Amino acid sequence: MSDFLVQHDAAIRLSAFALMLAGMTAWEFAAPRRRLSVPLTGRWIANIGLVILGALIIRLAVPLAAVGVATLAAARGFGLLNVIDLPAWLAFVLAVIVLDLAIWAQHVAMHKVPLLWRLHRVHHSDVDFDSTTGVRFHPVEIVVSMAYKMAVVAAIGAPAAAVIVFEICLSSGALFNHGNVRLPLRVDRILRRLIVTPDMHRVHHSVHRRETDSNYGFNLSLWDRLFGTYRDQPVDGHEGMAIGLETFRSARDRHLGRLLLQPLARPQRR
Repeated sequence: MSDFLVQHDAAIRLSAFALMLAGMTAWEFAAPRRRLSVPLTGRWIANIGLVILGALIIRLAVPLAAVGVATLAAARGFGLLNVIDLPAWLAFVLAVIVLDLAIWAQHVAMHKVPLLWRLHRVHHSDVDFDSTTGVRFHPVEIVVSMAYKMAVVAAIGAPAAAVIVFEICLSSGALFNHGNVRLPLRVDRILRRLIVTPDMHRVHHSVHRRETDSNYGFNLSLWDRLFGTYRDQPVDGHEGMAIGLETFRSARDRHLGRLLLQPLARPQRR
């Protein structure tokens, strides 16, 4: 099974992404949580355009990527999990959990380090919140994130299969928890004990900084509870809350070209 995942890594991850995006889009049309405030088509073109550009740049700039580093680590025996003797299943589970914590920590850094925030605010400048917001990242941020992931994978010696499964969980989780979908409150309460739900993550996209600086998780909800960054609900309510940033709210700011240049604009006061 592990060999199959590695051999067909790109096809498996692309298929999982496409199926999840299609499923979330259908769900959003069938049971939306909020009414969108701006035309959908222009946002989708910009958001999907960013992820396509990011994927192309990753392919050219870091062809080895995280899975390649994991394969190399296993072949050469470096990384913590390749040094200590653990059952394969335990190494797999530990790798997925550590990678999830690492991405949570990276997300916090993206908010706290001014230079990184310039990149990450492209994600937060979306004035609506739907599954395409989950792929709205500046290509340079995508490269930075991949380099960071590669370093973490090398340090812990994560199995290649665990990295592939984590990448699928990360992309699928981002599409799900950015979804403009309505979940029964009881279901949301149960799910968010383990994973990040759309209502939980929507708080993170509030225009209020105290809410933006909370709920950093993408997959497991544990980390925000553990490190004191969990916020249950937005102060203005999910239907009434303003999404995005105080700046970059004009129609021009939503164009793909403007999003690519946004990190060069004067920093928003945080």
